[in-house]
Amino acid sequence: MAGVREHMMSLPQTPSFSLTGKRALVAGASSGIGLACAVALGQAKAAVTLAARSTDKLDQAVDLMTAAGLAATSFQMDVADISRTQAQVAQHGPYDILVNSAGLARHAPAIDTTEADFDAVSSLNIKGAYFLTQAVAKGLIAVGKPGSLINISSQMALVGGIDRAVYCATKHAVEGFTKSMAIEWGPLGIRVNTICPTFIRTALTEQTFNNPDRVKWLEEKIKLGRVGEVTDIMGPVVYLASDAAALMTGTHLLIDGGWTAD
Repeated sequence: MAGVREHMMSLPQTPSFSLTGKRALVAGASSGIGLACAVALGQAKAAVTLAARSTDKLDQAVDLMTAAGLAATSFQMDVADISRTQAQVAQHGPYDILVNSAGLARHAPAIDTTEADFDAVSSLNIKGAYFLTQAVAKGLIAVGKPGSLINISSQMALVGGIDRAVYCATKHAVEGFTKSMAIEWGPLGIRVNTICPTFIRTALTEQTFNNPDRVKWLEEKIKLGRVGEVTDIMGPVVYLASDAAALMTGTHLLIDGGWTAD
C-alpha cells in the first residue's frame, strides 16, 4: 500500500513568474521606481512600453534596456492629460500589464494647503491614475483578455503623515478605486492591485535624504533600519504581474520595512 500511495502522490508546481508573451505599459518610467519596474518586467521577458513626460530620459532608458537584451519601446505620455492618454492606450494596446508609477507630491502643513497644489496632486495621483487604469482595462475587455493592473501607491495610503494631508488623501483614494475596480473586473480575469512602498531613494526624494534629521526619523520608523531602494520594488512588481499572484486582486503589497507595523 505504501508503494501505491507514493505512486499516487504528485508535487505541486510553483506558478510561473515568467512574463513571456505579455505586453506591459509602465507610466512614469523615465526614472526611479517606474524605470526599475520597467526593467524588472523586461527581465521577466515581457515586452515593455515605457511612457513618461520626459522623452529624453525615455530614449536613454530604452537604449539601455535594448542593449541589455530586453524588449523595450516608448512614447511620451502625460497621465494627467486624460483624453490623450486614453487615445494612446487605445492606439498602442491592448496591454496585459499596467504599472502606473506616475505621481506627484507637494508637501506642506495642512493649514497651508493651496487649492492649486491640491488640484495638481489630485489631478495626477487620483484622476490620472483612475482613467489610465480604466483605459488599459477597456482594451483588455474589448479583446476578452485577462490582465494585471498595478498602481504604485504608498505606505501613506494606510496611515497619515505630517505635511502630507493631500498626498495621503490621494493615495487613500487609489486604494479605494482599486478595490472597486477589482470587484467589477474580477469575473473577467482582470486583477487590480497596488504596491505601497515606504520612502525610496530616488532623485525625487533626494531633498528628504539630504536632511540628517529627517533620515534619522525615517530610520527610526522603518523597523529594518534602512530606507528603500528601487530594487526593493522590482521583485514585488514581477510577482503581481505574473501568474504567481493569480489569486491576488483588490489589495496591496506593503513594502515599508515595518513602518506601519505599530
